[in-house]
Parts: sequence; structure tokens; C-alpha cells
Amino acid sequence: MPLMQKGVAMLSSRMPKVISPKTHAIIDYAVAATFFTVSLLFWRRNRRAAVGSLVCGLATTANSILTDYPGGVFKVMSYRNHGRIDMGIAGLTATMPDMMGFDDSNQARFFEMQAIAETAVTAMTDFEALESLEYHLRKAA
Repeated sequence: MPLMQKGVAMLSSRMPKVISPKTHAIIDYAVAATFFTVSLLFWRRNRRAAVGSLVCGLATTANSILTDYPGGVFKVMSYRNHGRIDMGIAGLTATMPDMMGFDDSNQARFFEMQAIAETAVTAMTDFEALESLEYHLRKAA
């Protein structure tokens, strides 16, 4: 994980967990849409960057669709595991330019910025919100 991404994770992990599950789901789908759009924009200029963006978009979409949270479709994975996978996807995003061999191009900057944003969002998300909400609902019943 690049040094800047680690710094963002350290700083944001000290901030309050202000992103709710619903908001996180919206952000996830917006991130996936961004990757897909950028993949189309990069296609003529840099096919490797376009494919890398497509891979990151597919990984983000799969993680969202399979999560048991608002916005999840198949709900086979816990929200907490979703957060762990989000960190992995942020790492994948950060290393994609190097893995695909376009780390010296202008398109690599998009992946660096996207990885930093993903790390910050993940660090500021309350991945325990669904568990505590369910606990309070059961307690009230």
C-alpha cells in the first residue's frame, strides 16, 4: 500500500465513524460507476488503464451486490467482511498501475486518487452499525 494511502488510513481511522450503511452503499455504487466510466474514457488512450479500471469496477460491484446491507442484492456476506474487502480493493486500486504496466502514465494518477478516497471512506464507515441496530430492534421486541 503506498505511503500516502497508509497516511490517509491512519488519519481517518481516528475520525468518528460518520458514514452509515446506506450512505456507504450509495458511495460504493458511485465508485463502481466511476470506474466503468473511466474505463470507457481510457479505452482509446491506454487499454491497460481501461482494463484495470474495469477490473476495479467489477470488484467493487461484486462486493456491493453480495453484501448484507442496504443496496446489497444477494446478501451472502456480512457488512463487516464487506469493509475488509473494501480495504483490499483499495489496495488493488493503488497497485493496479504497477501490475498492469502503466505506472509511468498520466492515467496512473486516477488510480492513486481513487485508492486514497476509497481508503478514507472505508476508514470513516461504521461497519458495526447494522449489528448494533439489529441488537436494539431485538431488545425492543
